Order: sequence, then C-alpha cells, then structure tokens
Amino acid sequence: MTKVRGMRWWMVGLVTAGLIVNYLARNTLSVAAPTMMSELNITTQEYSYIVVAWQVCYALMQPIAGYVIDAVGTKIGFAMFALAWSVACACAAMATGWQSMALFRGMLGLTEAAGIPAGVKATTEWFPAKERSIAIGWFNIGSSIGALCAPPLVVWTILHGSWQMSFVIVGAIGIVWTGLWLAFYKHPRDQKLLSDKERDFILEGQEQSDANGVGVAPKARWHQIVRSRNFWAIAIPRFLSEPAWQTFNAWIPLYMATERHMNIKEIAMFAWLPFLAADIGCVLGGYLSPWFHKYWKVSLFTSRKLVVIVGAVCMIGPACIGLVASPYAAIALLCVGGFAHQTLSGALYSITSDVFGKNEVATATGLAGMSGYLGATIFTLVFGVLVTLVGYSPLFMLLAVFDLVAAAVVCILIREKIAPSVPLGKPAFG
Repeated sequence: MTKVRGMRWWMVGLVTAGLIVNYLARNTLSVAAPTMMSELNITTQEYSYIVVAWQVCYALMQPIAGYVIDAVGTKIGFAMFALAWSVACACAAMATGWQSMALFRGMLGLTEAAGIPAGVKATTEWFPAKERSIAIGWFNIGSSIGALCAPPLVVWTILHGSWQMSFVIVGAIGIVWTGLWLAFYKHPRDQKLLSDKERDFILEGQEQSDANGVGVAPKARWHQIVRSRNFWAIAIPRFLSEPAWQTFNAWIPLYMATERHMNIKEIAMFAWLPFLAADIGCVLGGYLSPWFHKYWKVSLFTSRKLVVIVGAVCMIGPACIGLVASPYAAIALLCVGGFAHQTLSGALYSITSDVFGKNEVATATGLAGMSGYLGATIFTLVFGVLVTLVGYSPLFMLLAVFDLVAAAVVCILIREKIAPSVPLGKPAFG
C-alpha cells in the first residue's frame, strides 16, 4: 500500500476543517444580527441574552465534552458532537423571537463545546511534543477562518435569500465535514497510510506514557485535574482572555454598524479582516515558540510563555480604538486584537498539551475552556448593559488589561512537567 508522506499534516488539516465549520456556525449569528434583529424586533439587550445563552451552555458543556472525547475516543466523540452542532445550527432558522433564538443557540453551545478539546487531543495524538505548538497553531487557524468566512457567506445568503437560509447552509456544511471525519481520521497506530518512519517519529517524540499501548498512565479524574496548580495556571488566564475573543465574534459587526455607521455591504467587505489577522496570529504564534527556543536559547516550555506575553502586549492595540476617528483605523486596531488573542490562545493550548497527558488533555482543555467561557459570559452580560452607557472604547481597554493580567498569571503559576523521554531539540518541520 502506498504511504502518504507527511500524513500528520493531513490529519491536522482535517482537524482545521472541523474548526472552520465549528466557528462558521457560531459566527453566523453575529453577521446575521442586524437583519435578524430588525425582522424579529430584538433589542441590543435581548441580543446579549442570546449570546449569553450560547456562552453559558458552551462553558458548562466543555468539561463534559472533553471527558466524553477522552472516554469514547477522538474519532467517534468529535463526529458525534459535530453532527449535533450542525443540526442545532440549522434549527436556528426556525426562530421567531429572541427567546427561541436563545434556545437554539444554547443547543449549539452544548454541542460545539467539543471542538477545541477534540482538536487539542487529536494534535496530541498525532504530533511529537516539539512540533505540537506548530500543529496547534495550524488547527487553531480554523477558528479564525470560520469567523473570516462568515461575513461574506452570510451577507451573500441574506442578499440572495434570507437570514434563515444562512443557518441552514452552514448546518449542511457541518454534516458534510462529519462524514469526511468518520471516513479519514484514525489514530497513528491504526493509520495504514502512515509510513513506519513517520509513525516512529510521532510516537517516540511523545511523552513515554502516551507513546505506546503499554504502560499508559491511568486517566486522571476531573477533581484531580482541578486540584493541580497547573490547571489554575491555565484556567485563570482563560477566564481573563476569552472575553476578548467572544467580544470580537459577537460584537464586531454590530460595532461597525452602530458605532462606525457602516452598511451591510461594508460590513461584508471589512468585518472579516480582524479574523484574517487572527489567522496570522494562530500560525505565527505556533512558529514563535520553536523560534524563541532556537534563537533565544530558552527551554521549549519557557518559549510557550514568551508567546503568551507577546499576545498580551499586542492587545494594547484595540485598547486604543477610542483614540481614532477613521473607521478604517479602527478596523486596523481590531486586526491587531485578533492577532493578539489567537497568538495568546494558541500558546495556552500548547501549554495545556505540555502539562497534561494524552489520556487527560481533552478533559483538562474542556475544564479550562469552561473557565474561559464563564469569564466571557460574565463580560457579555456587562457588555450588553454598559455599551449603551459608556460606549465601546472603555470596554476594549478593559479587555487589554485582562490579557496582560492573564500573561502575568501564566508566568507566575505554571510549572513544567518533567518528561525526560520527550526530545526537546531542534523542531522538525518536515
């Protein structure tokens, strides 16, 4: 049988496609919001309730979804949730008011919660430790591409049909991806198209307990994870940093429409740019870690923390949005913010995969994700009330402060897991 060279990169591409679909589904609402709110007579405050419904359900479900994926396996677990979120997304077309839309978005949040835990687990299975930040950077780009694709796709659908049609189309795309995932994803031990050389490279570069079917450490329970110092070193920064990304996902189109007075066609032209910058942050952040490791002569683990600091400092950009009069300058600063968050976020995922084993990483990612989305939920509730009182600018400044504190917490609290079996030498990019 012919072997596929670089099979691990094809696998991360499949994961990336799943994240694209995941984020396309969640961002459909924000782009459709101006039209939907007008047709259904939904106020800004009621819209914030819809956003919160998704965030609360997503937050509460993340650790459960992570546990399910650890229990049933990456392939079946991810497919199960992907099919469910595709159906939930399509059902949003039946909404007749903010209450029913909040219900459907809550269903979407419950099912989409598996996306990031599954992605982190898949890259942990398919990549040695020294390449993991790069792989996570590439799969995390899916979250930005999904958000990037939403404005032109949804606006086109609205102009040529209705806002309801946009939810149905995105749901159908998710069902197609689920079929592809079931057809092509396998663990490296079971993938017949994987060469023996690449399989050895992957498995020998992982933590000893993860690499082989023998000697695998028992799966940690959730209460063991939450009692660990390293969990809180990740969960607290998640709580502080996630509000920025959720603000970008849920409020940028409305900000452009209400604060910068752009019409729907201008929103379609420019609303995707911050997410393009976020794509760059995903990829560049992944490569920054081995770059710091190689040229600054720091440990691979320390290099992850340096990337977190870079992302936090860049968040100062959108904090200055109130100082610019030009809507195009405002978009540029939002682009800096998109780059900043995804750089920081990808580094946190890499740190999670470093300090937790393959048998517990999805659960740990889900628990930390719950912390992040609880922070986002609280901020969204505050945002929906305060935006009409103080405007957007002070809230963007607050997001920058949160990210800077998050970086400080990571640097102070996180401790490296000693794993002598993992080679931390020069990264292999082939």
